[in-house]
Amino acid sequence: MKSENLELASQQVNKSMNLELSNQTMNKTANQQINNNGFLVISLDFELIWGVFDKVDHNDKKTYFENTRKIIPEILKLFLEYNIHCTWATVGMLFNRDFEEWEANKPSRVPDYVNSSLSAYKYGDSLKPELSAQSCFAKDLISQINNTANQEIGTHTYSHYYCLEDGQTLASFKADLEKSISMAKAMGIELKSLVFPRNQFNESYLKVCYEFGIKNVRSNPTDWYWKDTQSTSLKNRLFRTGDAYFGSNNKSYRVKELNKIDGIPLSQKASRLLRPYSKHKILNNLKLNRIISEMTHAAKNNEIYHLWWHPHNFGNNPEENISDLRKLLEHYKKCQNKYDFGSLTMSELNSLV
Repeated sequence: MKSENLELASQQVNKSMNLELSNQTMNKTANQQINNNGFLVISLDFELIWGVFDKVDHNDKKTYFENTRKIIPEILKLFLEYNIHCTWATVGMLFNRDFEEWEANKPSRVPDYVNSSLSAYKYGDSLKPELSAQSCFAKDLISQINNTANQEIGTHTYSHYYCLEDGQTLASFKADLEKSISMAKAMGIELKSLVFPRNQFNESYLKVCYEFGIKNVRSNPTDWYWKDTQSTSLKNRLFRTGDAYFGSNNKSYRVKELNKIDGIPLSQKASRLLRPYSKHKILNNLKLNRIISEMTHAAKNNEIYHLWWHPHNFGNNPEENISDLRKLLEHYKKCQNKYDFGSLTMSELNSLV
C-alpha cells in the first residue's frame, strides 16, 4: 500500500512537471510567434495649453482647446472599435483640477530657463485670472483614458520640461519628474513611459528616468534632419516637411533592433508624425497615402511602425481629422487581417524585447 502511494505521488509529480514544461514550451512558442509579427505603436503627446503657450495667444485658442477636449472621447471610441493600444504621454500639470491645486503642486525646484518665456510656471502665474481651466487641466479626461481598455498613461514631464534648454539642470528635471510620478500615483497610475517635450531627447537624463521607474522613452527618427530637434534652419524644415509626403519606406524597424541597456529606459524610435488635416486635398491625400504605404511595409516585413501626434492637432477641423484617423485605422485592420499586424503600447513593446 505504501509502495502504491509512493508510485502515485511520483506519477503526480511527473505529470505536474510535464505540464509545466509543456506550458513553458507553449509560452516560448507564443512569444516567438509574437516577435515574428509587426506592430503599430501609437503615442500621443497630451498637453493642452502647456505645450504651446510660448507660441500662441490663449485668447485665440479657446475653441481650439474646447474641440480638443471633445475629440479625445471620439479618439477613444475609435481605438475601442479597432482595438488600438495607445500610450498617452501626459503633461503632469493636467492632473490638477484648478489653479489652486496647480499652485499647491509646484515642485521643490523649477527650471530657470535663460529664455524665461519657456517657463510654464511664469506663464501660469502671470495669466491665472485669464486662463480657462478647460485649456489647462484635464483630470476628468485622464481618468477616462485610464479607464479605457488597452490605453497606457505615460508622462510628458510635469511642466512640459525642455531638457536641452539653457538654464535648466538635472536637479530641476528630477523634481519635475518626481512631481509627475506622485500626481499619477495619487490616481492609481504607474508611469512607465516618457516622451521628451519638443522631442528634446537628452541622453544624460535617461539614467534618472530609469531610477524613477521609467522603462521606455520615445526617441527621434534617425534621419539627419531629425537629429537636431532644435534646429530651425530652412534646410531642416524643408526636409522634415517634404518627408511627410514623399520618400522611401524606411521608417519602420524590427523588434530585434531594439536594444535594452541595463540602467536606462528602452529607447523606442518614432516613425511618423501624423500631421493635422489640410484643406489642400492633394497634400492631405499624399500625407495619408504615405502613412498607409509605410504601415503596409511594416506589416509585410514584420516591423514596428510608431505613429504619434498631439490630440490638440485635431482642434481645428475636428470632423475631418477624425475621418482621416478612421481611414488609417481601417487600413490597420486590413493589415491585421492579412499580415497579423498587431497593436501595442510602448510598455507592451518593451515586454517583447
